[in-house]
Amino acid sequence: MGSSFLLFPAIFSYLLFFGISMCFYSTIAQQTGTTRHYKFEIQLHNVTRLCHSKRMLTVNGKFPGPRVIAREGDRVVIKVVNHVSNNVSFHWHGIRQLLSGWADGPAYVTQCPIQSGQSYVYNFTIVGQRGTLLWHAHISWLRATLYGPIIILPKKNTSYPFAKPFKEVPMIFGEWWNADTEAVINQALQTGAGPNVSDAYTINGFPGPLYNCSANQTFKLKVKPGKTYLLRIINAALNDDLFFSIANHTFTVVEADAVYVKPFETDLLLITPGQTTNVLLKTKPYPFNTTFLMAARPYFTGQGTIDNSTVAGILEYENIPSENHSKISITGLQLPTLPPINGTSFAANFSNKFRSLATAQFPANVPQSIDKNFFFTVGLGSSPCPKNQTCQGPNGTKFAASVNNVSFTLPTTSLLQAHFFGQSNGVYTTDFPSFPITPFNYTGTPPNNTMVANGTKVVVLPFNTSVELVLQDTSILGAESHPLHLHGYNLFIVGQGFGNFDPQKDPPNYNLVDPVERNTVGVPSGGWVAIRFRADNPGVWFMHCHFEVHLSWGLKMAWIVLDGNLPNQQLPPPPSDLPKC
Repeated sequence: MGSSFLLFPAIFSYLLFFGISMCFYSTIAQQTGTTRHYKFEIQLHNVTRLCHSKRMLTVNGKFPGPRVIAREGDRVVIKVVNHVSNNVSFHWHGIRQLLSGWADGPAYVTQCPIQSGQSYVYNFTIVGQRGTLLWHAHISWLRATLYGPIIILPKKNTSYPFAKPFKEVPMIFGEWWNADTEAVINQALQTGAGPNVSDAYTINGFPGPLYNCSANQTFKLKVKPGKTYLLRIINAALNDDLFFSIANHTFTVVEADAVYVKPFETDLLLITPGQTTNVLLKTKPYPFNTTFLMAARPYFTGQGTIDNSTVAGILEYENIPSENHSKISITGLQLPTLPPINGTSFAANFSNKFRSLATAQFPANVPQSIDKNFFFTVGLGSSPCPKNQTCQGPNGTKFAASVNNVSFTLPTTSLLQAHFFGQSNGVYTTDFPSFPITPFNYTGTPPNNTMVANGTKVVVLPFNTSVELVLQDTSILGAESHPLHLHGYNLFIVGQGFGNFDPQKDPPNYNLVDPVERNTVGVPSGGWVAIRFRADNPGVWFMHCHFEVHLSWGLKMAWIVLDGNLPNQQLPPPPSDLPKC
């Protein structure tokens, strides 16, 4: 009786806080936008590509999945119902999830996965973001088929900071696998070898005419002469950065990762998995053809195998007077020129072109003074081969990947639950190294010992800490570019370069005026990138390589951002339908 009585004030204050928080956030949603409801039914569906039919996981029977469309300030409520045997969870990639960390989605980080026959409602408000993002499954390799666009329109009666386009078209790059991707990664993890690669790249689910048996499965962008189109371009491929171009046409880049950028012209894009880029395409007033090819193929700097193929689509002009143009087949058409597969110099030059608008309406609030500095090495390594087993990784080991030589082990319960309820014991430790424990020449001759440590280690940040993080690629088992994604935050990319980061010489060259703000940053192959962010969003936030194979090998870690003192700086309790492990 006595202990129950003592608990009552704590429960009462918990419920009171929960009520105040929910009222506070529902008031914000009511003031700023409407509530948009979606239902995602996870089901098996027959899909045929490359003359190969397979039953695969889909959302609502669609591949790619349905669009999620909202305005800045809207509340988005998505009920996911799992009708398949796989456990699933969903991530709304790039959504800040301010005080809604329970809706972020990575399995065993912010939630246990949704089990077969169960459902979960993701509930979040879009604050201060507009542009293009993506949603995808966030467990094992299920995002191979479970992905789709998030389109965030400006608030009502608010215009773009560029001329209103005639039409908007989402274009999402993905991959087609004849095999079951779960079998592909399970076999790779078992043998320790690199996984098999995809059979084709896709644009909006279609491989296009350069692959066998795909001429009738080609994405067509139908346009009118002399008009401006906004292309919302998304890379949802599992393991590959992609170059993209349209023959004889140029783009004006206007937005990246749902943040407006200073417009710049280019005839070629590079986009890493998880990144989005909005471009304006101005069509020709008097085109010399009715049809032009578009193409995407990988940028790759690693040592392993790669799907070195090209996906093509067609830009087709409509309403052209027939006396001026005869309809031609694609046979005689030229593919756009794309850089070599290892075009690192193009990659560096291209990423340097991105700058924040940095206007009064769209400021670049980059932290000018820093509370905590971190230096993380990212790259590959190896793990010992289990006894009585033959492994096919480097020198008979298993491939692994790590951050500061820690290969992250996912727990069997959710990190966020363990943190929120003060039950971290046996789930995670807070001793993730802020700097490499054993410094070495990161981009020089690699050390003889390539073995990684394993653990579920996190970094804990007090609320509102301003952070500078340098991500350094390593040459262990080969230098490679890594698209690093931080959940719950946008990152200001204040500097980058090749070779080893120099803490004396490099920071004076940082751009602290108008650095680009992204949620996914490409760490240069054989180089480094410096990012800044302010830890103003309490919760547990996953940071990982967006190459799914590197994620599976352990190139991931988590930040815990503590609550602030004010009610609107504290994470509310979990929803009642949060899945159980």
